[in-house]
Parts: sequence; structure tokens; C-alpha cells
Amino acid sequence: MQIIELLTPHYEAAWLPWAVQYFFLVGVATGAAILAALCAWGKDGGTLQRLLPVAVLTLAVSAIAAPVSLLADLHQPARFWHFYVHFTPWSWMSVGALLLPVFVTLSVAMCAAWWLGKTGWMRLLAPLLVLSALTISVYTGAEMMVVRSRPLWNTLWVPVNLALTGWLATVGAAFVLERFLPAALRPGAEALQTLRAMGLALAGALLVVALAWAASGLGGDSPSFNAALRLWNDFPVWRLTMIGSAIGGAAVLGALLRGRHRLQAKGYTLVLGLGLAAAAWAFRWALFMGVQGVPKFGAGLYLYHMPLGGDGLLGMVGVAGLCVALVGLASWALELFPARSAPAARAA
Repeated sequence: MQIIELLTPHYEAAWLPWAVQYFFLVGVATGAAILAALCAWGKDGGTLQRLLPVAVLTLAVSAIAAPVSLLADLHQPARFWHFYVHFTPWSWMSVGALLLPVFVTLSVAMCAAWWLGKTGWMRLLAPLLVLSALTISVYTGAEMMVVRSRPLWNTLWVPVNLALTGWLATVGAAFVLERFLPAALRPGAEALQTLRAMGLALAGALLVVALAWAASGLGGDSPSFNAALRLWNDFPVWRLTMIGSAIGGAAVLGALLRGRHRLQAKGYTLVLGLGLAAAAWAFRWALFMGVQGVPKFGAGLYLYHMPLGGDGLLGMVGVAGLCVALVGLASWALELFPARSAPAARAA
């Protein structure tokens, strides 16, 4: 009997934790952009306009922090220039290099228009901002979807899931950040209930997408589902991850459902918001870092050991610190220049 031994080389992870931070923050930013645009067209003094300050704050923080994570993921920020001098239209990363600056510029312009109390400017920018946010959602999802060597990524369900979880994280971030607004700009109970309803709608959409993905897989039309089944059957670590994800998703949905009479409870919105954001972040960690632990060819599982330096834990802490600093700066500016926030408060 002849025994053939197959050896698979251990490759380092191509997508580092910086990518997880970028895809998370840019997902939050696109959701905040759509929410801010929707609120800008809301009825004067209505529920949507009362959500405008927190939508703008969420947009400002995420739209500024996301490109920082992207540049860090490129290792050498000067590489970003190569996308322009050597443009390759068949590469989604190269296309994204054109789309992202447009989105960031429109986001900053929307925040500036709110700061100046220019409701007309906001309404003019709103459709452009929504269109730009959708292009970012498409490009970020397509960056993963086009990787044919990873069947779990190579499906249209990936861009949809990234968009929906990113927008759900926007709801979570808004629940957290509204606590840092001056009292005159906080949305109030009715507006928070509207935000909760948006979270429920997004959670319901995610559930429908998951069922549709499973149905297409059982029907033999989704190699991605077959790849997920392989992970479930062959790797106990992934089995625990999937079970944990299901339990986490059920907990988040339960918290949203029970939140109708608890949003005014002390600390409830903070816990709920952090839970929503953490669930979206964990989904990206499993999708990026966990999938790369499975060899493209051969058997086995590469357990990723996160470094403590800039490419790992320190980088993640740095991004979190940047977001905290941006929130603190915005809160300080609103408190220091109350006259600047007065027009926005009246409009909201």
C-alpha cells in the first residue's frame, strides 16, 4: 500500500486586523450617511430631525477614522498614491481609491452644513451622500466577493451582509454617542424609539438574508453555504464560533425587542449600543481573520495569533483611541461654541 502525504505551507494572514477596523468603521459611516441624509429631509421639528445631531456626530467620527485604518492597512501610506498613477479599473481596490475620497468629502461637507445650520445645503448634499455611501458599500463588499479562492467570500451574500451589519452597527453607535451630546441636542425618547425600530428592521433583514442564503445552499446554488458546512463539520473551533454568533444574534434581537420600555433605563442604551456594534465587529473578525485560518488547499486549520504590536492589538487600541478622541473633540466644540449648535438645535 502506498501512502501519500500532502503538506500545506502555512501562509501569514493577508488581511490584518487593520482591515477589520476599516471595514467596520466604513460600514458605520455609510449607515450614518444614509441616516443623516434621511434626517435632513425630515419634517421640521419632527422625530427624524431630532436624530440629525447624533447622525452627524456618528458620521463625522466614522468617516474620519475609517480612512486612517485603511492607510494603516496598506502598511506604507504612500502606496495610496499608486492607485492614482497606476489606475486599474478592473481592481475594486483601485476603484475604491476614487470612491472613498468623494465619500469622505461629502461626509465632511454634510457635517459642516449641519454645524453652520444650513438646512438647504444639507438637503442638496443628501442625495449625493446617499449615492456615494451606496458605492462604498458595493466596493467594500465586492473586494471580498471577487476572491474566488475563498468560496465563503465568493458570493453576493457577502456585500449584502456587510452592508446590513454595518448599518446595524450605525444604530448601535448612535445609541452610544447620543449620550455625549449637549442636553439641547439629545434626541429624546420618541426619537430613540425610532432608532430602535430601524435597528429591528435591519435585524429582521439580516435574518431574512440568512434564511435565503441557507435555502439557496440547500438547493445547490450556493458554494458559500457548502463552505460553511465544511467549516461546521471539520473544525470544532468554527463550530463554536457559529454557535456563539447565533447566540449573540439572538441576544441582540432580544435586546432590541425588549428595549421598547427600557430605553429610558439608566445605562440600557449604552449596553444595547455597544452590543450592536460588537456583534457587527465580531462578524467581520470571523469573516476576515477566521476564514484566512482555513487553507485554500489541503487540510488543517491555522489558528491566528494576534500580535501585540501595531499590526494587532496596539493598532486596534489606537483606532479605538482615535474614535474616543474625535468624540471628545466634537463634544468639546459643541460645549465651547453653544451658539454654533443653536441653529442645529432649532432645526432638529
